[in-house]
Amino acid sequence: MNILVLNCGSSSIKYQFLDMCNNAELKAKGIIERIGLKDGIVKHKRFDDVKHQLITDVPNHEVGINIILAILTNPEYGVIKTIDEIKAVGHRVAHGGENFTKSVLINQAVKDDIEKCIDLAPLHNPANLKGILAMEKLIPNVPQVAVFDTSFHQTMPPEAYIYALPYEYYDKYKLRRYGFHGTSHKYVAQRASQFIGKKYEDLKIITAHLGNGASMCAIKNGESVDTSMGLTPIEGLVMGTRSGDAGLGVVLYMMEKENLSLKAMSDIVNKKSGLLGISGLTSDMRDLRKARDEGNEKAKLAIDIFVYRIRKYIGSYTYVLGGADMIVFTGGIGENEELIRKMVCENLEFAGIELDLALNNSAKGEPTIISSPNSKTKVVVMPTNEELVIACDTNKIVSKNNCF
Repeated sequence: MNILVLNCGSSSIKYQFLDMCNNAELKAKGIIERIGLKDGIVKHKRFDDVKHQLITDVPNHEVGINIILAILTNPEYGVIKTIDEIKAVGHRVAHGGENFTKSVLINQAVKDDIEKCIDLAPLHNPANLKGILAMEKLIPNVPQVAVFDTSFHQTMPPEAYIYALPYEYYDKYKLRRYGFHGTSHKYVAQRASQFIGKKYEDLKIITAHLGNGASMCAIKNGESVDTSMGLTPIEGLVMGTRSGDAGLGVVLYMMEKENLSLKAMSDIVNKKSGLLGISGLTSDMRDLRKARDEGNEKAKLAIDIFVYRIRKYIGSYTYVLGGADMIVFTGGIGENEELIRKMVCENLEFAGIELDLALNNSAKGEPTIISSPNSKTKVVVMPTNEELVIACDTNKIVSKNNCF
C-alpha cells in the first residue's frame, strides 16, 4: 500500500511517501516552506537521491498539496505514474483534546472535533485541518487517517494531568495537561526497547525529545504516565524560543510591569524566550556551542539552563517511575549533540546512570547504546521517525495490518 504522510504547519508542509507493502520503504520526502508568502520554497528528494527544488508562490495549503501531487507523479523525479496509486493519506494533527486516545479514520465527526480543539492549538490545528480538507478535495475517494500528538499521553493518571486550579475550569474548558510529541516518544521508546533486546511493555523508560521544541516523557509498561509539556507546548523544558516552566507569577508580574497584552506576552514566551532569549544570539544549539567555545557567557548560561532542566525532569521522572530501566535521547539535539548528552548524564552514577564517553562521542544520528556496561540504566540514542509512525498507523487502520 502506498501512503502519503502530510505534516501541515501554519506556513509549511512536510511530506513523505512510503511503500508499506515493501517493508515501509521510503520512496520520497520533501518540504514546502513559506506558504502564504511570496517565493515559496519547494524541496523534494527521491529514494535514489534524485532531487528537485523549486521557487514559486504557494498562496495556500491546497496549492501546496497540488504541487506535492504533481512532483510525486512527475516522470523525471516522481515515484508514481498517477495519483490513483496513492491508497491512503496520514495526517499529523497536533491536538486531539480528550476525544482521541488513538489514531482514527477521518470522517465529518473527526473533522468537527479537530476544529473544536483549535482553541487549544491555534497555530497547529487550523493548518492540520487545511491539509485534510485540501486532500479531501483533490483526491476525494482516498481514505485519510489522523494521528494525534496528544493521544499517546491520554494514559496519564489525573494526578499527573490535572492542574491545581479551581476544578470548574477543567469541567468547563478541559483545562489540563495534554502533552505533545506523542508519536515521537512512543516510537523511540518502542524502537529502543527492541534495540536493547527487551520487551517494551516491561520497561520503565524516560524519553527526551530534544530539538527546537523539546519535551520529556515518563513511560511505564508501555504507557505514558507523565510528560513535560502541558495544555500547550510552552510548558516544561527550555526550548529554542519557548520559555518552558517559568511560573505563573513571573508571567503576571511581567504583564503588569510592562503593560503587556495577552498576545504580546504569548509572543514573548513562545517566540522570544528559551535559548534565544537567554543568549540574545540564537535558538540553534550548534551556533550556541560555537559561541560558548569562544567564551560567550550568555551562550554558556543558555546551555547550562537547558541541561539543568533536563536533569531536573530525569530526577522527577525516576521518582515517578520508581526507577528507570532506560533513558532515550532523540530529536535534532538529542541525536547529534554529544556535549548535551554528556552534560545531562554527568555525575548521575548514584541514580544508576553511567555514560561511556567514547560511545557517546561517536553516536551521530544512529541507534547507539552510549551507557557503560556497568550502568544499571541503559542510555540510548534513537533517531525519531514520526512520519513512519503516522504511516504505520494509517496502514493499520486502512488495511488492518500492523507495522510494529
